[in-house]
Amino acid sequence: GRSGGSGRSGARRGGGFEGFEGPVEGSSAAEVPPANPEAVARAVCLRLLTMAPRTRAQLAEALRKRNVPDDVAESVLARFSDVGLIDDEAFAEAWVSSRHAGRGLARRALASELRKRGVDEDTVRDAVDQLDPDQELETARRLVERKLPGTRGLEPAARVRRLAGMLARKGYSGSLAYRVVREALESEGLATDDLPDGFE
Repeated sequence: GRSGGSGRSGARRGGGFEGFEGPVEGSSAAEVPPANPEAVARAVCLRLLTMAPRTRAQLAEALRKRNVPDDVAESVLARFSDVGLIDDEAFAEAWVSSRHAGRGLARRALASELRKRGVDEDTVRDAVDQLDPDQELETARRLVERKLPGTRGLEPAARVRRLAGMLARKGYSGSLAYRVVREALESEGLATDDLPDGFE
């Protein structure tokens, strides 16, 4: 008798819950109401917006993944927009300013990033228009200036490919990239007559 009792108490002491299947159907413990979809939607949006700014499309996608009904999601997103918690125009403007200053991205790359985040085309265009051509040109020059010393052991054509490729990845056009790289190489006294007339 003692051995059987110790086995049962041992299971309790060990925290075992083998065979536990939850509350009995019909009991008060089983009568927990399902989560309110609107409350879930608000909580999801607030949590994400607290972590970082988000576009309306990003929040809508997050709500879809939580199986929030479309009509509830639309209502909550509309309310958040009305009170200014969702503002795609402000998001796009801040994104362009930050990513251009921090990473030197050109308008083409910035527009692509905004589209991937669900920003509509008119808002994308308005945001990237903040960057005028002269500003892009100066940023491209600074980027090449920083990378130029690391290419000095390479052949001129390889230097061109390296520097132009860097600018292309950041969204600069081939014509602007060629112009900036040519200027940088000429500033070192390198003849550029034999270099390509432009980049694709």
